[in-house]
Amino acid sequence: MKGLLLSAYEAVSHRHWAIGLQRHVADIDWHVLTLKPRHFRWRIRGNPLSWMLEAGETLSREYDVVLATSMVDLATLVGLYPHLGRARKIVYFHENQFAYPLAAGQKPQGEPLMVNLYSALAADRVAFNTAYNRDSFLEGAARFLKRMPERVPIGETLTRIAQDAYVIPVPIDDSPSAESTSAPRQGRRIVWNHRWEYDKNPEDFFAALLGLQDQGVEFEVAVMGQRFRQHPAIFEEARERLQQRILCWGPQSDSAYWEILSGADIVVSTTWHEFQGLSIMEAAQQGCLPLVPDRLCFPELYPSAYRYNGTREHLEARLADWLQTPETRPQPLDVRPWQWSNQAASYRELLLH
Repeated sequence: MKGLLLSAYEAVSHRHWAIGLQRHVADIDWHVLTLKPRHFRWRIRGNPLSWMLEAGETLSREYDVVLATSMVDLATLVGLYPHLGRARKIVYFHENQFAYPLAAGQKPQGEPLMVNLYSALAADRVAFNTAYNRDSFLEGAARFLKRMPERVPIGETLTRIAQDAYVIPVPIDDSPSAESTSAPRQGRRIVWNHRWEYDKNPEDFFAALLGLQDQGVEFEVAVMGQRFRQHPAIFEEARERLQQRILCWGPQSDSAYWEILSGADIVVSTTWHEFQGLSIMEAAQQGCLPLVPDRLCFPELYPSAYRYNGTREHLEARLADWLQTPETRPQPLDVRPWQWSNQAASYRELLLH
């Protein structure tokens, strides 16, 4: 079978997913088109024009299946290349624009929402990485359509998308450490391995650490993740105030990243926005205990022992408890259900049937 994989905003998790698909769903001869993750507003609306210029020959071929991320304007592509409509068309939502938080001073934009909606309607099948992603898409789309100046068929439109929607995560690579059922580690290394952006809520993370420091609780922190030219000011303030407790600061090489995770104890999320959270899954696979807020996608992925109520105060209290009395820590999380070895069959079902 011939497959066309379209990724219009190839962020790290999107690249990870695309590489895994090509490796683990080898039944399909993949042709892959990607675009760099920059200039978001242009990228989500202009990707058909970019590909027409750069890859028109590839788009003109016949395919059995077209798999597109939700950033792809699939409806426009099928209009420009009508033969693509004969293929089995699937849209995979790593995230959805209806549930994406706005930065301070940022105004909502209707076009990204419409691209998500039209792409879902143009597809034969829609898949989401979590039930939270699916549900927030459907709820957000319903709210959005109700605000339109003319009547639109909200129920019919969303029922069509929802009735056959798949929920299937972005898998993580198989790892021997995932087979471990050993006791939780007894050390005090805390990890941040998320993007340095406002939606990840670094303010609450560092406020909790500074609170622990004021209490005299012993810990060390590894601050990794993707860093941008402009990032929240709290990172520089925290670096100054926590300097005696810092193991590393900033992006690491792949080998250093995995080595630090393999020796860490706790990985924390404070995010306001998460549809799955690969960085937490990666750390849990290496034996770190996840501590995540009781919101967004986390309740469906992590038992209550690994969650806090979402406030900075409760995060600080849970961390203090785990650091000072390690015997209270839960067992390492079994991440095998998230691995490609357990998800590849579901992807074949989605793509081939």
